[in-house]
This record gives sequence, structure tokens and C-alpha cells, in this order.
Amino acid sequence: MIQKYILFLACILVFACTNDTKVETTQVTTSSPKVTESPATDKPAATKNSRFESNRKSPIQKTRKPRLVFFGNSLAAGYGLPNPQDGFVGLLAQRILGAGINYQVENGGLSGETTAGGLERIDWYLKRPLDIIVIELGGNDGLRGIDPASTKQNLQGIINKVRASSPEAKIVLAGMEAPPNMGETFTSNFRKLYKELATENDVRLIPFLLEGVAGEPKLNLPDGIHPNPEGHRKVANNVWHYIQNLL
Repeated sequence: MIQKYILFLACILVFACTNDTKVETTQVTTSSPKVTESPATDKPAATKNSRFESNRKSPIQKTRKPRLVFFGNSLAAGYGLPNPQDGFVGLLAQRILGAGINYQVENGGLSGETTAGGLERIDWYLKRPLDIIVIELGGNDGLRGIDPASTKQNLQGIINKVRASSPEAKIVLAGMEAPPNMGETFTSNFRKLYKELATENDVRLIPFLLEGVAGEPKLNLPDGIHPNPEGHRKVANNVWHYIQNLL
């Protein structure tokens, strides 16, 4: 385990420098497992007959499909993969489709995202009701040495916004680990903040998103930080274990 953390630490700066300013919003519906980029638009263009057409919609068309959002950083975005569908979010969307579960799955991963950035960005995803959200943030905070108290406050803010917007939404918090070079106190406080948030807010906790993947060369890209396709398959299995009975 120590050797794996040494490898993890050796490549840590690569992950910290990953910062794509483009919001990678990916939407996957269970009518098709294909992942496509979804541009951010507030509403469709108005037409002369839009009001008339709205009144003619059948009850079936008015039924809202349940919505599952994965809100995170480069791990959710599938950073470094030739095909984003090979990331754990795309794999889970395919699994949900295969199980015949009628859910709209959205990938809200943004490479380089911190919890502070997520607290601002979450508003976009709350413009429409959601039913389940998996919050996968904090890894970049740990890499940058941001005070765990601040990370916890930001994550609490995200949870508060979700609860205010969609009170019945089920929230899943994905835990992360801080690099050991930050010191024992920092890494301990960082690890505890996820447990504390889960207990204080009564949300489901994935103790460590990269369990069984972090520090394993054969499961990661050459940077030693981001999972390769095989690693993402293992992450998808980890996450499925925690969300399958919420769907």
C-alpha cells in the first residue's frame, strides 16, 4: 500500500494541473447508451405555434423522466479516454439502459473542478428537478492543499442547494483521499469530512470512489492518476453497488 501511495504521489502534480475551462456537460438518456455533448441552453427557441403545440401534448408526453446527475471533476468527465463513453458515467448509463430502468443520465463532470467551482456551477443542473445526484468533488481540493474545512463547507453548500431545489432528491457523496505528502493531520481531516457530511445530512456515502483503482498501474493512464478504460469499469462497479437500489 505504501508503494502504491508513492506512485500516487509521484504523479500527483499532473492531476493538479488538469484544468479544462470548458464545461463538459454530457447527457445520456436511457433510450440510447451513446454519450453526446449537450450544449447549455436555457430554453428552446420560441415559434409561433409553440404555445398551441404545448396545449396539444398528451399526458404521456408531459410525464417527466427521472433524472440522475453525476456532478464531479475529471474522473466523471472521463479525462484522457479516447471515448468518453468508456468512463464510469457512460458505463453506468449503459448498465441502467440494459436493466430496463427508465432514467435520464447526465454527466456533469468538469476537469480540474474544485468544490468552490462546483458550488457555483451546480445552479445550472438545478434549473430542472432531479431525482438522484452523485457528488464527486474534492479530489482537486486535496491536491491543492485547500483547507478541509473549506472543502466541507463547499460540499455542504452544494447539498443545501440540491435540497432546496429538489427536496426529495436522493444524494450520494463520493469520498476521496488526499495525498500523503500533505501530512497526517490534513489527510485525516480530509478523509473525515466526507463521513461527517454523510452523517450530518443523512446521505449515502461511497467511502472512496477509486477503491481498488488508485495506485494500480494497470488500471490507470500513464499519469498514474486517472483511470484507464479498465479502471473506469471497476469504478463503475463500485458506484453501481451504492446506487442500484436508489433507481
